[in-house]
Amino acid sequence: MPLYGELIVALAIGVGLLGIVIPVLPGSLVVGVAIGVWAAIVGGAGWAVFAAAAAVIVIGEVVKYFAAGRSLRAGGVPGTTIIVGGVVGIVGFFVVPVIGLFLGFLLGAAVTELIRTRHPRPAWRGAVAACKAAAITMGIELLAALLATAIWLAGAFVL
Repeated sequence: MPLYGELIVALAIGVGLLGIVIPVLPGSLVVGVAIGVWAAIVGGAGWAVFAAAAAVIVIGEVVKYFAAGRSLRAGGVPGTTIIVGGVVGIVGFFVVPVIGLFLGFLLGAAVTELIRTRHPRPAWRGAVAACKAAAITMGIELLAALLATAIWLAGAFVL
């Protein structure tokens, strides 16, 4: 593959990594598709690189849900708090671009917990626990995507 092709794939991977940190795009999917396109063009051993990178991404996706569930159970927070926080976060993203996602998530989780617990302190603890769970999932997804990127980089230099 010519250098400009490698740079386009690297740019797409960068956009995917950014999509994990600022959840606008399905970041891991973008990273995986970019590596898959690269493998299709390179062919041969490129498919082995893609398979390894895809396996890391899939494992990261599975692990992040188990880790989030464990974190939520430890904080005594039901899954509905995360769902409501996520929906309000998405609305917040369009009301106040970028930071509205985080503010909306926190506000949605806090209000949901306030309705559930009927006391401000446990509601705040629940909202913080929900935010920690969201941060854990983002960190795990980012780590998996970075490992997949490292696998691609190694493959791109070798092939």
